[in-house]
Amino acid sequence: MTFIDFKKLLLDAELTIPKFTELIKVSEKNIQAYKKKKEVPNTIASIAACFATMNQSGMDFKKLICDLNLEKKEKKGAGFSKKKSLKEKSKK
Repeated sequence: MTFIDFKKLLLDAELTIPKFTELIKVSEKNIQAYKKKKEVPNTIASIAACFATMNQSGMDFKKLICDLNLEKKEKKGAGFSKKKSLKEKSKK
């Protein structure tokens, strides 16, 4: 799916990109990166299509998703490992 088609689905779901990313607990940077690629992955496209369809049917999909208690995944230590290795090198 193209990024433009994805954004149209978000409009149908009455969501902005920041609201979409907060709802599904993913980084807004990740979604914005698809803009450069001009294409979104199938899973993200499927989620947006489901949200648009549910919204048009009058279903409160936002409550449904919030009730899942999704947790945002955080990168652990990626930035620190480089700094640590630089400090270790300077000690040697």
